[in-house]
Amino acid sequence: MREHIKLLSRQCAAILFFAIFITLMMSSIYIDVNWMHNALHESSITELAQEVMLALIAGGFFFSASRRPELRGALILIGGFYTCMLIRELDFIFDMIFHGSWVIFALLTALASLATAMKAPESILSGLVRFTGHKTWLMTATGLLIVLVFSRLFGMHQLWQNLMLDGYNRVVKNMAEEGTELLGYSICFLASANYIWSTRPAVVQDKISDDDAYRDHAQPPFRHSTDARHPQ
Repeated sequence: MREHIKLLSRQCAAILFFAIFITLMMSSIYIDVNWMHNALHESSITELAQEVMLALIAGGFFFSASRRPELRGALILIGGFYTCMLIRELDFIFDMIFHGSWVIFALLTALASLATAMKAPESILSGLVRFTGHKTWLMTATGLLIVLVFSRLFGMHQLWQNLMLDGYNRVVKNMAEEGTELLGYSICFLASANYIWSTRPAVVQDKISDDDAYRDHAQPPFRHSTDARHPQ
């Protein structure tokens, strides 16, 4: 019973932490709208929060790849994917070269990640299977769907223009779109941090040791009671 209470307490603490984190992230929209005078643009705090989270996610997977040779290929590809998303968010910087140049840098990043991952091809498929089979995968998929699908549809110009008619205000549309993106990135960040932390080498090694110890000391069920009833 004590173990059950401990497990429930841990899960409740995790939910509380997630709630506080998302609240802090969403407060950036409040700051941009109320203190920065509707500054929901490329250099806003909301955009900066998104970019920082993407950079931390990508860096976390690349670092984890250097520590987990059995998953290296998959982790490099995942890190490269989030790096491409970061490049897309930083398109205003690459537009200084020429408009749309972010696509070239994203493609180069994707090719570099693929080439690096192919140095350990045996770890790509198995690593991706283990990643999608981890408890954090559904959370990651939810965050990606919010960013890549829901926010795009929810932020459509036609939707908000028909909704507000003559009172159309682009800042409102931007706030809705950037807010949903920020939520999606926050979920991806929490899921990625959870995955990287829970699969770090020390935890994996401890789990293997615990499983080995359990097998070594496991006894057949009812053995002692049977011996007691039928002494030899």
